[in-house]
Amino acid sequence: MSFDATYDACVLHPAGLRDLLVRLAITGLFRAHWSADILDEMVRSILRRRPDLTSAQLERTRQLMCDAVPDCLTTGYEALIDGIELPDPDDRHVVAAAIRSGSQVIVTENTTDFPADVLGRYDIEAQTADVFVLHLIDLSPTTVFGVIDAQAGALREPPFTVDQLLDRLASSGLPRSVAALRSL
Repeated sequence: MSFDATYDACVLHPAGLRDLLVRLAITGLFRAHWSADILDEMVRSILRRRPDLTSAQLERTRQLMCDAVPDCLTTGYEALIDGIELPDPDDRHVVAAAIRSGSQVIVTENTTDFPADVLGRYDIEAQTADVFVLHLIDLSPTTVFGVIDAQAGALREPPFTVDQLLDRLASSGLPRSVAALRSL
């Protein structure tokens, strides 16, 4: 049984993690969603930390993400924003997009910004990327490992082995998922 997940901007910031999450979305294990606001936040965040990149490069990344994942772009959620109370009001758009897309999960590194008592009203759970990927490994370890293998094979400058990619993903916030994959 498939489910829906909304990605928060923070998990789309690190390139390797973003690539993995987009590749996992293509597998059909679940349906991934994000909004224009989430992508705007991702671009702003990356540009702040990576002045060597340009807006045009990130617009291309944004377009490639949307082209790769069918029906990923959530729209029509704006009217829900004002009715949502969160510790950080700037995160309300993420919850509104998750509600509108029918997501059961918000994948975020900022789980404290999405209290369980608030999300529970909408049958949504906040999960870190590590927990989210661990659940996907439980669902289909072969599929997740195949995605990792394909991702490593696609990296050319510089080339990465699967072990090197796993090391990078572990340092990008997936230590438990990487440990689980290495034990397969």
